[in-house]
Amino acid sequence: MLKLNFSGHQLEAGTDEAGRGCLSGPVVAAAVILPDDFQHELLNDSKQLSEKKRQKLRPYIEEHALAFGVSFIHQEEVDELNVLQASITGMHRSIQQLNIQPEFIIVDGNKFKPHEEIPHQTIVKGDAKFMSIAAASVLAKTYRDEYMEKIHQEFPQYNWKKNKGYPTKEHREAIRQFGATPYHRKSFKLLPEQLKLEL
Repeated sequence: MLKLNFSGHQLEAGTDEAGRGCLSGPVVAAAVILPDDFQHELLNDSKQLSEKKRQKLRPYIEEHALAFGVSFIHQEEVDELNVLQASITGMHRSIQQLNIQPEFIIVDGNKFKPHEEIPHQTIVKGDAKFMSIAAASVLAKTYRDEYMEKIHQEFPQYNWKKNKGYPTKEHREAIRQFGATPYHRKSFKLLPEQLKLEL
């Protein structure tokens, strides 16, 4: 059973990201502040949910949250910053988008940098423990999946509609066959046996 609150502060924002381990596309982060009476029987860590359940949850979260923000860190910036910094930057930008200033921030994982003067706590597997982080994980994942399906139409041979840019065997095979696209992260090892891919 997910808990609603960690800090005791009413305006507690949960934040999470999706797409850190992908070879292509953006890292997408989200931040959510939920009301103290929020509940939904489906809500869980987005990785535990089917796509259908995530799609069902997204409008419910957006409608019932006190505030939410979603930000995209595209592959060029991921390459520039490194993927961990890109994740933290994305979470910060999502928090900045909230139309209510949170009193406390809970973060999925174990790495974060203070945002303004707001106190925070990192929580390993937080998306399976707290509702606001789980809600942020659902938003980050659904927005990212939607984006990957859109760019799939430009480059269908990589099958991003299905693999969402993750390093599946099929995705790596397509990179081997067709090379990298502008959506691929140049700082990532796209093919295991190559130290550097000619771009």
